[in-house]
This record gives sequence, C-alpha cells and structure tokens, in this order.
Amino acid sequence: MNKKAENIIVGISVGDLNGIGSEVILKTFEDSRMLELCTPVIFANAKILSFVRKSFTSTVQFHGVDKLDQVIPGKVNVLNLWREGVDINFGVNDPKIGEYAIKSFTAATKALKDGEIDVLVTAPINKYNIQSEDFKFPGHTDYLNQELEGDALMMMVQDNLRVGLITDHVPLNEVASHLTEELITKKIETIKKSLVQDFSIVKPKIAVLGLNPHAGDGGVIGKEDDLVLKPTLKKIFDSGTMAFGPFPADGFFGSGHYEKYDAIVAMYHDQGLIPFKTLSFGKGVNYTAGLDKVRTSPDHGTAYDIAGKDMADYNSFKEAVYLAIDIFRSRNQYEEISQKPLKIKEKQL
Repeated sequence: MNKKAENIIVGISVGDLNGIGSEVILKTFEDSRMLELCTPVIFANAKILSFVRKSFTSTVQFHGVDKLDQVIPGKVNVLNLWREGVDINFGVNDPKIGEYAIKSFTAATKALKDGEIDVLVTAPINKYNIQSEDFKFPGHTDYLNQELEGDALMMMVQDNLRVGLITDHVPLNEVASHLTEELITKKIETIKKSLVQDFSIVKPKIAVLGLNPHAGDGGVIGKEDDLVLKPTLKKIFDSGTMAFGPFPADGFFGSGHYEKYDAIVAMYHDQGLIPFKTLSFGKGVNYTAGLDKVRTSPDHGTAYDIAGKDMADYNSFKEAVYLAIDIFRSRNQYEEISQKPLKIKEKQL
C-alpha cells in the first residue's frame, strides 16, 4: 500500500435503496469540508440518487461517471452501475432492491481489491433480501473475508472504545462449541495486530470477557472459562501479548473498567454489541479488522420505519468515513516505518 495520504478515494456501496442508506450518505457529504479529506465514489446510479435527494432537504451536488478513471477529485462522484429505472418504495423489504444492493457492494469490493478505490464504506443492507443463487452470504463481512486477503474480524469502534468479537453471527446455542484455543488465539492476535497498525497503539492492552455468568464462578456456572479461556489466555500472555481475563461481563462496562484497555474481546455478538451500542450513542462504527483492505460501516441497519421521512441520523455513517480515512493513513504510516526502520548509528569515539 503506497497510496498518497491526501485525496483518499472512499468507495461507498449504496446499501438497501428502500432504507436510510442513501439518505445518510448524501447528508454526510452536504458538508463540503468532507471533500477536503476525501473523494467519495458512490456505486449506484445518479438518477436514483437524484430521486432520493428530493425526499429530504438537501443541497449536495454530485457528479455522475461511467468509469472510475472519470472520477473528479474533491467532488461527490456517483459511478453509474446500471441505467434502468428502479422502483423505490421507502420502508419496503424488496428482493429486487436487494439485487441492486449486492450489485453495488460487489462492484465496490472489486474496485477495492483492484486498488481503484482506497477504502470501502458500506451502507446498510437487509440480510434477507440479498440472498440469491449468486450471493449466499449472511452479510458484508463474510463476502469480504472470501474476496480479500486476511482473516476478517468484526470490531466495533467509537473513539477509544473498541470491542472485538470471537464469534459474530453464530447462534447462541452454538457459541461454546466454537470456542477453541486455536480460534481464541487467532482472533486475539488479529485484534492486537489491528491495534498496532490501524490505531497506532504500540503496546496494546486487551481485556477478554468470560463466556458464562461471573466468568464461570470457578466452574460452578459452566466449565468453559476455566478449561478453555484461562489456559489459552495464559499462553497468549506468556507469548508477549498483553491479554487479560477472563472478566465477568455483567459489570465490566458499567463499572468503567473497560476504559483501562485498548480493546475488549467479547465471546459472542450480543455480549459485545449491547454494551457498545449503549455507550456509543449512535456514533459507533463497524470495522472489519484483519483484512488487507479497509472497510467500515455505520452501526445501524436499514431503519425501514423512518426511511424517506428525512429523519435519519447520519453521524454513524460520517464517523465510518472518518475512521476509514484514519485507518488508511495509520496503515500507510505503519508500513512506511516497517519498511524503513530507524538505523541507530554507533557513536564515533
């Protein structure tokens, strides 16, 4: 990755057109100062976005292009992926709209993979209406994990609060069977690497939550914490990674204990996301750590209930853009330092 630090090209998949995705995208770039940080490229259709723009008060201007080499720096660009009209019915779960959401997402992913955009920010999709013979993934992350290099890990970020997941979209009754020494070690090392290269934290401290109530209470409430988590964390710590725990999850956030760590690792989806979303106040970002490319997303869904009503809060999407830019710059800096380490010259006597 040897891209320039300025004029970062932010590719944006439009998400579910019947949801709030296109609204929060356009609202984000109404502030012209955003264009001093990046050049956005929305993978969609300019006429469709013109229609969406009329559904709420907006002054944002965008430039339609047919190829990525036509993108104008410092402008809001819309790459026309299709020409046909699309019937938009705000708030409606429509499989046809799901097809366009995936068309946008897969095209943006290819552009990211090919280096035609620098980072990817994805607007929300509906996990049900995107399913087809060509796309059989639960969501963005699983597809990105297939297409890009590395091992994807869901990390929720809001300022200095970072929550990573050992398991993500796994049914609760299957979580314990997934918790192996190999998986826990791999995920924690991925989080450590991300903290170093993506967030410029030299010696990160990582807190790990227990699986069971009271982290098993000495084996009285489940055996996994004592038999799997504790010995695995000891090995990880002895290898040089500052991972601590397992901590009882119930009071960890309410007590403010989380503030002492650079990241918190949750065993399953809701264990991490419920406290995170409670604390993040609509400004959280879903970051896919562990991959060779940068992808972020807002921490909310399609919000069909308010779609088309000019009520959507765009702060989470804006923060997703900011974070993608920050991580891209951090990775460039980390790579530069790694390739050109400082040479200590011996003093001349």
